[in-house]
Amino acid sequence: MNDIERNKIMKIIETGTTYKVYGEDLVVLDNLPAQTYKVGFSQFTGFFLEKQHDLEIKEDKIYGFHEEKANKVLNRFEKSRKNLGVILSGDKGIGKSLFARLLAQKAIRNGIPVILVDNFIPGIDDFLNDIKNEVLVLFDEFDKTFARSKDEDPQSKMLSLFDGTSSGKKLFVVTCNNYRDLNEYLINRPGRFHFHFRFEYPTADEVKDYLRDKLNEKYHSEINKVASFSRKIKLNYDCLSAIAIELNEGETFEDAIKDLNIINTSERENRYNIKLFTEEGIIFTADNETLDLFSGENNSLWVDDVAGNSVRLKFKGNSVIFDNKTNVFSVSNDKINITYDDDYLEDDVKDMYKKLHYTYAEITLNYGNRIHYNLV
Repeated sequence: MNDIERNKIMKIIETGTTYKVYGEDLVVLDNLPAQTYKVGFSQFTGFFLEKQHDLEIKEDKIYGFHEEKANKVLNRFEKSRKNLGVILSGDKGIGKSLFARLLAQKAIRNGIPVILVDNFIPGIDDFLNDIKNEVLVLFDEFDKTFARSKDEDPQSKMLSLFDGTSSGKKLFVVTCNNYRDLNEYLINRPGRFHFHFRFEYPTADEVKDYLRDKLNEKYHSEINKVASFSRKIKLNYDCLSAIAIELNEGETFEDAIKDLNIINTSERENRYNIKLFTEEGIIFTADNETLDLFSGENNSLWVDDVAGNSVRLKFKGNSVIFDNKTNVFSVSNDKINITYDDDYLEDDVKDMYKKLHYTYAEITLNYGNRIHYNLV
């Protein structure tokens, strides 16, 4: 075999004083093709990128704000001169991964490669920093895969990478279940992570829309039952999917929920906001209360008016009625009992409260994890 024939099956890469020999399938690229990669590591060769199948969306319909927000992210990234970061936080099964997949698909269509990172290996920050392409880097469950320990804080090692001092700007996307497990220098630092999208449980209207799409029409009579239940117990899309499967088999919701892996645990404890209305226009409120809305046991709690005076509201959990138009629970005046604190209230105030005409109580599920400011 002469030198010309040998060169047809051999490629040599020179790096400084080092020469590496490769087969004829070696291809040298100036830029990463717009597709999906996963970061790999070998103790012999170091870090590398391995081609993966592009992330897929299995749902026929995407619910909520995903499309609008994904376009917003890519628009800001295109206009930015440096790295852009996005935090996706919220409980499991409510849309973080779906949004990340949608964003990844749109990025590839825009010519931006996607790099998946699923674990921390020392030096990964330098490896990603050396990539000069515009890329989207996705860290799924960052709070777990880059979790802090007694000996190491992987998240802090990534801060300089997120800051964007390298050439070739990058779009960093991190998903997390609990944003409180993120490094303190990632939260409220829009210079590093410009966006923080908080994913909430589906609203009653979103539950209804989802089930209308998933259920055979002859089972639509069960939809309001599920919507009502979803205002008592937080249901994610995984739960709704399982419920839809059972309802399509002809099960009633009452029978389906008994057997599904949707159970009441201390981690799933739900809290509620309560308003007590009067004909005179005085409104009493209580927030973040634990209630039993299933049994015939009495719920008893103090509710306050704007002056800070309190009355005790009592009602049975099974007396609440769900309004499918307003998507809230209410308890009628004939189902509530009002008592007063004789030791706390002045006699004139107590007499006034006894003369009030209490009309009904309104109960809504408290989403205590809302983190953004709501300007009114």
